[in-house]
Amino acid sequence: MRALFTAATGMNAQQTRLDAISNNLANVNTTGFKRGRADFQDLFYETLRTPGAMSTAGNVIPTGVQIGSGVRLASVSRHFSQGDALRTDGQLDLAVQGDGFFQVTKPDGETVYTRDGSFKLDQDGNVVTNEGFQMIPNITIPTDALEVTVLRDGTVSVLQSGSSTPIEAGQIELARFANPAGLRGIGANFFTETEASGSAELGIPDESGFGEIAQGFLESSNVNVAEELVSMILAQRAFEMNSRVIQAGDEMMQVVGALSR
Repeated sequence: MRALFTAATGMNAQQTRLDAISNNLANVNTTGFKRGRADFQDLFYETLRTPGAMSTAGNVIPTGVQIGSGVRLASVSRHFSQGDALRTDGQLDLAVQGDGFFQVTKPDGETVYTRDGSFKLDQDGNVVTNEGFQMIPNITIPTDALEVTVLRDGTVSVLQSGSSTPIEAGQIELARFANPAGLRGIGANFFTETEASGSAELGIPDESGFGEIAQGFLESSNVNVAEELVSMILAQRAFEMNSRVIQAGDEMMQVVGALSR
């Protein structure tokens, strides 16, 4: 009864799909989160009759007989569409509108990338993430700064106490990838590059196709709750139908078993 095992692969697939949906919904309010989608492929086929085979009468058979073995998980891909911009009016709340990631350095020297622009200042005035990781290139805000301004091109300037003229404090650089879906998520809103993503291409915001910086805004999650709820219902119904196939197969075997009594 191959239908039992085929339906079991379908149940496993829908469970994985529900796992991806649940992660999306759990992160609906996570800054800069990018939704994931489970993609599937059909398994190999058992060929009972090859398409194009010759019949005993010498005719070419137009169709064959192939029985599939079910489904398997192909990937859980991330979709990097732009999330909505939420206004916060925070001086160090930054959103990338367009292509690009902020660069951050971990304590071990590894460079990671994020769309989460909720930056803070550490005890030395360095611009850091919520985890305390410094932005690349490092930008230091003087302790007597009255106002911080970040322009669309990533230029950071500060107005210090006793001065009427702002001074430049640094320049934000963004990174982009040929295949951002190939980045590896490591949690805390960070990604690392992989062979699939390609190497980071660095550039100035609002130039050469890079996105611009919006100060006082944060990029929200790109999860659409309504779409996720519909997908959850479809996954639940598909899981239920596959379970009914197993139940039907069991009942058919019971009928066959009853014939020998």
